[in-house]
Amino acid sequence: MLQTLKNAWNTKEIRSKILFTLFILLLYRVGTVIPVPFVEANGFASFLDGTILQYMDMLSGGSMGAMTLFALGVQPYINASIILQLLAVVFPKLGEIGKTDKKKMNFITRLVTVGLAVVTALGYYFLLRNGDGTNSFLTYRAYEGNMAWFYGIVIVVCYTAGASLVMWLAERINEKGIGNGISMILFANIVSAVPSFVIKLVSLVVDTYSYPENTWVYALVTTLFAIVLVAFLLALIAFVIYVTGSERRIPVQYAKKVVGRKMYGGQSTHLPIKLNMTGVMPIIFASSIVSFLPTVFQILESAGAYKADSGWAKFADIIGSNGVIYPIMLFVLIIAFAYFYTQITFDPIEVANNLKKNGGAIPGIRQGRPTADHIRKILNKITLAGALFLGVIAILPTVLGPHVFQHLFEWIYEGSIPVEYIYNFGTAEYIYTGSGLVEKASYITSQASGLTSVFSFGGTTLLIVVGVAIETFRELEAQLTMRNYKGFLN
Repeated sequence: MLQTLKNAWNTKEIRSKILFTLFILLLYRVGTVIPVPFVEANGFASFLDGTILQYMDMLSGGSMGAMTLFALGVQPYINASIILQLLAVVFPKLGEIGKTDKKKMNFITRLVTVGLAVVTALGYYFLLRNGDGTNSFLTYRAYEGNMAWFYGIVIVVCYTAGASLVMWLAERINEKGIGNGISMILFANIVSAVPSFVIKLVSLVVDTYSYPENTWVYALVTTLFAIVLVAFLLALIAFVIYVTGSERRIPVQYAKKVVGRKMYGGQSTHLPIKLNMTGVMPIIFASSIVSFLPTVFQILESAGAYKADSGWAKFADIIGSNGVIYPIMLFVLIIAFAYFYTQITFDPIEVANNLKKNGGAIPGIRQGRPTADHIRKILNKITLAGALFLGVIAILPTVLGPHVFQHLFEWIYEGSIPVEYIYNFGTAEYIYTGSGLVEKASYITSQASGLTSVFSFGGTTLLIVVGVAIETFRELEAQLTMRNYKGFLN
């Protein structure tokens, strides 16, 4: 890997692409801290805690929590791509445009992206306006002034322009950079949160030994949590790299043929099919779709569209990030998008026709239709295995919630725990318990819940980081191979 980076950097053309990509990512990170006029988002990030918007804030690199220019991030662009790809299957004419006229398809994608950005920006504007029910996150003039409607238009236009600019930056990476513009921007957003993640983890463990009021059990819980979390992340990274590099090799035999006075062919090779052929795109697509409804309900709740004890509120809790339906929907959609994305990127009929034209055949399988059916059968099995891998990794942090830590540590004490102070993760303060005794189940549950809520670095984000890194290195290796290929003139 390091040798690939070294060789790519020593190649002038590839070095230019890398520098251009880094420059675009730097411009994007600058846009994540540019404030939007008439917005006072102090405390808005804490308002998102425990909601689906917290996950979207992480994918936006914290710009949603600060409600800066790039608060919408790449979500409108991703959703527009998903909608058009689904419509291309339903409407053959649109699918034909996508295959024959890329420029027109890109233009349609941009229009849909802007439309979705306007709708999303309106929703976020009302979310900021209504705030937490008592305080608004807008300035007084934008909230109650005579020109409030004008300020609202300015805010919506700013967020829409920010989403359009993000789309333009992603396309520039695709054209003049090293490719995968959307993935590279998501990668930059997630990696930007790693330093704060490490600082929180270290400070959380160190603080438990700094206060004499803490019992040894609290220090033990935090220390074990840190060790388990780091070990889990390292094991997950190694497993993702191993699965990403796995492939099924279909044997191919090329027939011998005589051209002039020479005989060609007769070679035995293989057709590789990656276990995780789709990369991280099914996760990105599924996360965008499954987070749509919870986001809408979050905005409606802030606007006071329904009461906290109504049926709509209970339904919002069920489909929320902490609900039961959310991981199930995410798992099912990942599998569905894995099959969908495989179908539009890998055509068994085209592969079978290319093999037939070049005189290749799979041993024991006739050329043409039987070969295509054989490849499709293997592809479906491989896709299912890869999709199950992506789905399990994506929902694993959701399943391993606070209750798992409760059962893990509840054997330490029986009855009550003599804890004089309990750490409140929301206010970062120690609260006096009064009697000095706390019930075991309540204590362990509150601490595990606080520990897990501090770190939102889940399996989905880790898969995106590792997947984008591997895809980038493969792209660099492919470009190096093309430039260093030794032909017959060499």
